[in-house]
Amino acid sequence: MAAKSLAGKTLFITGASRGIGLAIALRAARDGANVAIAAKTAEPHPKLPGTIFTAAEEIERLGGKALPLLVDVRDEAAVSDAVAQTAARFGGIDVCVNNASALNVQGTLDITMKAFDLMQQVNERATFMTSKYCLPWLLKSANPHVLAIAPKPVMDPAWYGEHIAYSLAKLGMSLTMMGLAHEFREQGVAANCLWPRTIIGTAAIEFGSGLKGTDDGARRLRHARRPEIMADAAHAILTSPSRELTGQFLLDDDVLARAGVTDFSAYQIDPSVPAQIDSFIWDDAPPLPAGVRLVGREPGALDAFD
Repeated sequence: MAAKSLAGKTLFITGASRGIGLAIALRAARDGANVAIAAKTAEPHPKLPGTIFTAAEEIERLGGKALPLLVDVRDEAAVSDAVAQTAARFGGIDVCVNNASALNVQGTLDITMKAFDLMQQVNERATFMTSKYCLPWLLKSANPHVLAIAPKPVMDPAWYGEHIAYSLAKLGMSLTMMGLAHEFREQGVAANCLWPRTIIGTAAIEFGSGLKGTDDGARRLRHARRPEIMADAAHAILTSPSRELTGQFLLDDDVLARAGVTDFSAYQIDPSVPAQIDSFIWDDAPPLPAGVRLVGREPGALDAFD
């Protein structure tokens, strides 16, 4: 049975300078883990908080060891080199977290092919490529895990009709994990997906959805959960025995409920209102944990809470 700690383990996390990726890194740091921060922000962004260096400072402050790596996940040489640097610094790699993601929910007539290509490269291609380069090291680990922040793939036309380009890119990550789980099951490498049941309050989500600075954006953030719910759920997955948990499409609050969490209010940005359900939630998803209230995504759903 794997210990419920990541102490001494090495995590390679893409997009870990902010948001969910950073939250996962900080949760691992509290255990005393080694964390490679593979992200493209070395200088402060004019609109988004965090750099690989500020993330490294936070990780070290919490008791972890950090390796900030300037990486464009579209660049094969950069990814390969970053993985090699991580293994050389820490003596191997135990966990690969594919968190980096590009978000654009424009419809077919509005989205540019440049934006389409960016999402395919950052979401689907980078997930495959980062996993590929981490795998030789993961195969040497006692409890290796690959995790992608991606939903269960479902053939629901509504998932595609709203934003075909983004759906294709995001679900490509999911299919990659499903394939890796099957390919490496016998070798003991776990590959799973984790997705939030509700919207998560991150700056990247605000900008990607076009809601930053708008009244609707502020209202939606009240109904979001904090990235820490994804970090705690990821921690529960990554400390599970890799041979016993693989090929799964998991929801954050269900993972935590099964781990014994009963109060989810601390994860909400505004505990006085229900969280809003995410768009990629499948019909046969696990039931809500006891006491959790959600609000739907239909037009006007938030009006009662203004």
